[in-house]
Amino acid sequence: MHLHLNAADVRDMVSRLFVDLGAETEDAVDLQENIRIDRGRCVARCYRVTEMFAMWLIDCGVVQFYNADGEMLHTVNLFNDLQPQRVAA
Repeated sequence: MHLHLNAADVRDMVSRLFVDLGAETEDAVDLQENIRIDRGRCVARCYRVTEMFAMWLIDCGVVQFYNADGEMLHTVNLFNDLQPQRVAA
């Protein structure tokens, strides 16, 4: 069995945390999202709002939040903090 993290759930969590970290609610609702592909695999998703960004390192199950100067503000371990869905291999 593999753990499957739902991208929509992660996006919602990122949006909420941006607000908790000081972003405007309107900005957090309208996230800019980019997907990083390496050798045909999605390896990361990046989310951006005014003055902050976050990167979900998919294989590590970690989302790191940064300010505009690149200083890390917060880290979330998705394997511990979200309830992933179990799916068959």
